[in-house]
Formats: sequence, structure tokens, C-alpha cells
Amino acid sequence: MSEIVTERDSVIDARAAAIRDEQLHARRVRVDRMFVWLFLLQYAAGIVGALTVSPYAWEGKVHTIHLHVWVAVIGGAGIIILPILLAIFRPGTTLTRHVIAASQMLSSALLIHLTGGRIETHFHVFGSLAFLAFYLDWKALITATVVVAGDHFLRGIFWPESVYGVANPEWWRFLEHAGWVAFEDVFLIWACVMGRREIAESASRQAQVEHLSELEQLKSAALEMAMSELQVASA
Repeated sequence: MSEIVTERDSVIDARAAAIRDEQLHARRVRVDRMFVWLFLLQYAAGIVGALTVSPYAWEGKVHTIHLHVWVAVIGGAGIIILPILLAIFRPGTTLTRHVIAASQMLSSALLIHLTGGRIETHFHVFGSLAFLAFYLDWKALITATVVVAGDHFLRGIFWPESVYGVANPEWWRFLEHAGWVAFEDVFLIWACVMGRREIAESASRQAQVEHLSELEQLKSAALEMAMSELQVASA
């Protein structure tokens, strides 16, 4: 009897795992598609910002076509082309998620650069992390955090105006920004863990219902067969 129960539990667990994986994959494919449109929107916004905001942010009150326009057009395209292709041709994969996470942070870095390091634009990073949390994959958040911290560190050394808006910031400014990102990560990672747990519990319930339904169908089929045999015998 115990062997039968163990086998039944194994079947249910395997089915629950399959349902969980199917739901997570479908969710991540949808998020990949969402990021395709988000990348295109950000790309267009970057070009508009380069044409309207960047000349004033970087050249005072002289409105000219600046080098940042080309940075927005060419650099922005370079950032988004790979994640868009992966989202279209390899949706739902681990590689696609991590490339999208890194590219989204680079898109944030480009927008921050185009506005001359305005502090308000840094909120784009926090919004991007919230979008990445839709994947329910905390590892993608770690990738994004490493990229944004590395970007702030390197640009803080070689071109601090493009990220902080001042020429001589304190050397530890990148740690301050990375700390706020890590602060948000704590809550988003917890949300990812809880979200996956809820999906797993839902998948387990569905697997149990399917198993009971199969048992009922087998019982019904056996009962119908027994009734048919009785009818044949009585005839």
C-alpha cells in the first residue's frame, strides 16, 4: 500500500513540476514581449531627448545638434538589437532574461547620460528593476544590479558629469547609488520568491485535481465495462 501511495505522490509531484514550469515559461515569454515594446519606446524617447534636452543639458542655452544625438541613435540601437532578437527568436530562455536585464540597465544609463546626469532620470533604474521582477527570477535582478553598479563606477571615474551631473563627485557616490538599488532588490527578490511559491502551490493543487479526475474516469470506465459484461451475461 505504501508503495502505491509513494508512486502516486511521485506522479503528482512530477505533474505539478511540469505545470509550474509551463506557467513560468509562458509568463516569461509574455514579459520578453513586453520588453520588446519597452525597448522600442525607450529608444524613441532617447532620440527625442537627445534632440530636445541634451543640447541644453550639455551646451548651456545654445540649441545645436549634438554628438549625443548620434549616441542615442547608434548607441541606443546597439543596446536594444540583441535583446529584441533574443526575445523574438528565443523567448523564455535564461539567456534572454539576463541579456534583457543587462540591456535594460544600459538603456537606463543612456537616458541618464542624455539628460546630463539629472537625478530624476535615475528613477528609471528603479522602474526597470520592478519590470524585471515580473520574470520571478531573482538572478536576473542580480545581473541588472551588477551592470548598473559597474556603469556608475566606471563612468564615475572617467566621465562623472554623464552620471552624476557634476565634474568632481565623491569617489563613493557609486556605492550610494548601488546601495539604493540593493535596497530595492531585497524587496523585489522576496517578491520573486513568494511569486514562484504561489505558482508552485497552484500547480500542485491543479496536479492533484487532474489525478483525482483521472481516477474518476478510470472508475467510470471500469463500472461501464462491468455493467456491459453483466448485460451480456444476463442476455
